[in-house]
Amino acid sequence: MQKIIFATGNEGKMREIRQILGDMPLEILSLKEAGLDPEIHEDASSFAGNALIKARTVHALPEGSQAIVLADDSGLEVDWLNGEPGIYSARYLGESVPYSIKNQSILDRLQGVTGEARSARFRCAVAAVFPDGQEAVSEGTIEGQIAGEILGDGGFGYDPIFWLPGEGLTTAQLPAEKKNAISHRGKALRGIRPVTEQWLAGRAV
Repeated sequence: MQKIIFATGNEGKMREIRQILGDMPLEILSLKEAGLDPEIHEDASSFAGNALIKARTVHALPEGSQAIVLADDSGLEVDWLNGEPGIYSARYLGESVPYSIKNQSILDRLQGVTGEARSARFRCAVAAVFPDGQEAVSEGTIEGQIAGEILGDGGFGYDPIFWLPGEGLTTAQLPAEKKNAISHRGKALRGIRPVTEQWLAGRAV
């Protein structure tokens, strides 16, 4: 069976990719499950660029060269903070800093800011590198606001402060199926799916 190696160690992301792509005839592995621990330098200026760096790095390894390698880069853009933390979302305040502290910091920085001025969005880019070297990128976005407090214990990362006015919930309060249907990562993964199916069928992407 053809393998997908998803270039992440994030269990939350692995749950989402398996829920969205799990019905395809593919074995889906995380880096750890594939026995890989590459050193990846994310120094691009865009989510798509960083996703491609990750996917290309894994594809260059002997274990990755025969797999379909997928990688994502995603983050939160807060308009009041001039788009921060953006591509630095995972590294905001330090990579080892828990998201409970990252989330509270953003809430603190928006103290006194109300209504639509709290506008924000999640962005995600998913890159694919196929065994023959072909590449593809799919991107997804979801618009929302920064909540007034940390709400919900589902999801991961910045989900507990990302408020969806149309749902009246944060993405951390949404059922997993609903979140995957509307999230930035869900949109990006669904965009990469037909490209992957096309490659599996033996056609150039």
